[in-house]
Amino acid sequence: MPIRKGFAVWEGPFREGKGTVKVESGLFEGQYSASSRFENGPGTNPEELIGAAHAGCFSMSLALALSGKKTPPKRIETTAEVKIEPAGQGFKITSIALHTVAEVPGIAEADFLEAAKAAKEGCPVSQALAATPITLDARLKK
Repeated sequence: MPIRKGFAVWEGPFREGKGTVKVESGLFEGQYSASSRFENGPGTNPEELIGAAHAGCFSMSLALALSGKKTPPKRIETTAEVKIEPAGQGFKITSIALHTVAEVPGIAEADFLEAAKAAKEGCPVSQALAATPITLDARLKK
């Protein structure tokens, strides 16, 4: 299995400094700063990147679980809300809320919810973030 890489460069002090993050594939590169992380300044931040990774990983895990039940999904849309708060002398990610809506022809709601729960628990990103409370709101698109 390949090893995936992400890169970051930070220049300057915390409040006035700025940085860039990028992924090994070259498909994403963005700027970040204290303003983009703790306010609504331009740029990205680690929390939204974690959210994107978690949403993507969960969606793939759910597709795998549903396909294993012989009810492959037509579409899965997931949002991961990553909450960061002050903690001691720094900050801490205190919760992640996964919200997913899936279009899955021919599946019973109970089977869908079982697959969604299994996907949340089996998703490698969920496992990596297991020290943080993760909630799941899963709905079938009617």
